[in-house]
Amino acid sequence: MDVTLHLAQDPDADRLLGRSPLAALTGMLLDQQIPMEWAFKGPATIARRLGADDLDAHEIAAYDPEAFTALLSEKPAVHRYPGSMAGRVQQLCRYLVEHYDGDAEAVWRGVEDGRELLKRLQDLPGFGKQKAQIFLALLGKQLGVRPSGWREAAGAYGEAESFRSVADITGPESLAKVRAHKQEMKAAAKAAKAAKKTGA
Repeated sequence: MDVTLHLAQDPDADRLLGRSPLAALTGMLLDQQIPMEWAFKGPATIARRLGADDLDAHEIAAYDPEAFTALLSEKPAVHRYPGSMAGRVQQLCRYLVEHYDGDAEAVWRGVEDGRELLKRLQDLPGFGKQKAQIFLALLGKQLGVRPSGWREAAGAYGEAESFRSVADITGPESLAKVRAHKQEMKAAAKAAKAAKKTGA
């Protein structure tokens, strides 16, 4: 895995995401309730605070939980909820150690079927169906991991020429399009909720 991603909008953080499967998974895990760039900058920040140039699942899994929470809580915090997210990152790393000997890329390496890959991603702690589908779309669209039926397994996120998620962000222009799409979806959901209330 060695590609250039543009998710953190920060050259060093993006380089790490493009060469480190664990960093990419961790960024995806952190991507909730905070701006996407903040989430995907997180892996590089964690690595730097650990004094390393990459994340190591074995090291993070074995790290003292209180010390790891403190590491993520240092200003600037890695997440709006550094305590709970520190626990989730450690949980993810423990799962990878237990099931894949700490090798994050083994989650998708050699998988020939999109549905099987989606299932493997959904089995990861902190990855619901939507997060798993977005990451599957990112693997297919930008990281060259394209098992048979990957687009179908990724659902709408797998569609070509779409601007729905981080899987479609390749620079500032596509970032703006994805942002606009998300705002439209939020507005539509809000309108539907209001209409439901009025109808009730």
